[in-house]
Amino acid sequence: MDIAEEWLLADSAWWGAGRRFGRCALRLRDGVPAAAGPVATGAVPAGARVRRLGGTVLPGLRDAHVHCGLVDLREVRAGGIAEVHDLGSAPEVLEAHRRADPASLPGMRVVGAFLTAPRGYPGDRSWAAPGSFREVRSPLDAEAAVGEQRQAGAQAIKVALNSDAGPVFPAAVLVAIVTAAHAAGLDVVAHVEGPATTRLAAESGVDRLAHTPWTEQIDDALVADLARGTVWVSTLDIHGYGADTRQLRTATGNLRRFLEHGGVVHYGTDLGNGPLPLGVNPREVTALLATGLSPDDVLTAMTGPGGPVPPCWVPGGLDLEPGRFAGSLVLARVVDTVTHRLPTGVPR
Repeated sequence: MDIAEEWLLADSAWWGAGRRFGRCALRLRDGVPAAAGPVATGAVPAGARVRRLGGTVLPGLRDAHVHCGLVDLREVRAGGIAEVHDLGSAPEVLEAHRRADPASLPGMRVVGAFLTAPRGYPGDRSWAAPGSFREVRSPLDAEAAVGEQRQAGAQAIKVALNSDAGPVFPAAVLVAIVTAAHAAGLDVVAHVEGPATTRLAAESGVDRLAHTPWTEQIDDALVADLARGTVWVSTLDIHGYGADTRQLRTATGNLRRFLEHGGVVHYGTDLGNGPLPLGVNPREVTALLATGLSPDDVLTAMTGPGGPVPPCWVPGGLDLEPGRFAGSLVLARVVDTVTHRLPTGVPR
C-alpha cells in the first residue's frame, strides 16, 4: 500500500453544490483528496491506512482576500482555512512564506504587488510595505509591470482603483494591464473604491472585484453586466466588524442584487484589515446569509477552484440550520493538522 495514501472515515460530508453524504469515506493522497469526493465506506480497500473522523468532512475552506504580510498564517490555518489568496504583499514576505514548513501554513495563491497609478493608493498607507505596490505610468509600462509580477510568481494581477484616496489609471493604462495579463493567462482583480471606479473596472475587462462595492449603490444595469462577467469577493465584515453601518448596508444591497442577477461570490475577509478572526470568520458567514444565500451557497463560496488543498473537518458535525450554521462552521479545522492525533487502522 502506498504510504502517501490514506482513507478518512467520516460520519457525514458536504462536497460541493449541496452534495451531502451520510457515513462515507474519502481517499487522500499526500494529504489532499485524490478523488472527486466521498464514496461508500465499502469502497475502502482491505489493509488501507484508515482514520476515523467523528464529524463532517468538507473540501478545503478558502479565504479569497488575505494580506499575508499582516497576519500570522499559522493561526489562519489553525482556524480552519486551508487556502488563502494573497491580494497584495511585498515579494520578500511571500518568499518567506514559501520557505516555511508547508504543514503549518495554508496553501497560497498570490497576485504580487498592487499595480497603481503614480501617487495612487495604497502608496501613502503605513501598512503598505515597500515592494507591495508598483506604480504604472503608461501602457508600455503596464506590460512591463505585469511581466514583473508574473516573473515573481503571481497567479493573478491586482489593480488599485481608489479614487477616494488618490489618482487612478487612465482607461488606456488599465486596458493595457488587463490585455497584458490576459495574454499571460492571468486574471485581473480590482480594488474599486469611489465614484465611477466600478464602472471603470467593468469597461476595462477586469475579472474579479477584491471587495463588494460599498461606497455607492451600483446602477442595476451595471450590476447585471458585472454578474455576467466578473466574480466578487465578499469582504462584508470589514464595514463595521459586527456593527450595522451605512457601508455594510450598501455593500449588502449591491451583493444581493449581484447574486439575484446570477453573479458568483467568493468568501473573502480582507484579513489583515482590522479586528478580524484568524480563521473562519462567523460574522462574514452571517453577512453572506443576510444577502439571501443558503448555507449550501456559502459553502460553495468558501470552496472551489484553486490549487490542491487538504479537506477540512467539523469535529462535532456541521449544522446546516441557518441560525446555527456560522457557529458550527467556525469549529472547522484543516484535516491534516489534526489527523496525526487520531488512531490509524480503525476497523470498518
